[in-house]
Amino acid sequence: MSLSIIIPIYNEVKQLNYTIKKLQTLKKKIHNYELIFIDDLSNDGSYKKLTTFKKKYSQIKIYKNIKKGLGGAIKLGIEKSKKKYVCIFMCDLSDDVNDIQKYYKIMKSNQNLDAVFGSRFVKNSKVKNYPYFKLIINRVANNIIRLLFFSKYNDFTNAFKIYKKTVLLKLFPIVSENFNVFLELPLKIITRKLNYKIVSINWNGRKIGVSKFKIKEVGSKYIFTLLYCFLEKILLNKKI
Repeated sequence: MSLSIIIPIYNEVKQLNYTIKKLQTLKKKIHNYELIFIDDLSNDGSYKKLTTFKKKYSQIKIYKNIKKGLGGAIKLGIEKSKKKYVCIFMCDLSDDVNDIQKYYKIMKSNQNLDAVFGSRFVKNSKVKNYPYFKLIINRVANNIIRLLFFSKYNDFTNAFKIYKKTVLLKLFPIVSENFNVFLELPLKIITRKLNYKIVSINWNGRKIGVSKFKIKEVGSKYIFTLLYCFLEKILLNKKI
């Protein structure tokens, strides 16, 4: 069994030391893994700093995005990944590295699963330092999505999930260009009736730097992805 961890970065030069150090703890539990950093055309020296880490850690692989945008960064990471499972993990360490091990263990022991979706809003989850306004928007939006797609899942928009690589390739083409890519992937899993499991995860707001997520800039993109996937759902149901 093996795992690729895709980490998109944009201007994270101050965060990289902490993130890479934390991810190195995975060696104790996961023996065959790679860290795929996709630099989304940073201008603060992030790429140069990554190259120094690559010399020290054999698990690290670095690629520059072809065109700026998270959607393209995730697509490139999937294409470059070499392992059986692919986990998307954000550089800000808001998600818990221990939950990567949790994801991986579940996938290894349930070969019929295509994905594991973590939720920050179920029993046994712990959420800290979530900006109140963003939390309200998140809960409203995710519950609307849940109702539209008749799903029990309630945390679509969080990036942190794990998939079989072969399944991700079947979800191509990826049409989302920004943070909305993290909505597109789980919705396609759900609309195509693939096998997934929902588990609790922990989340703690970033302590270094500032979030790149701007609701005013990406709101319309989320609506586009939602409509795109909803149309796919309707068309797939008609075929059935």
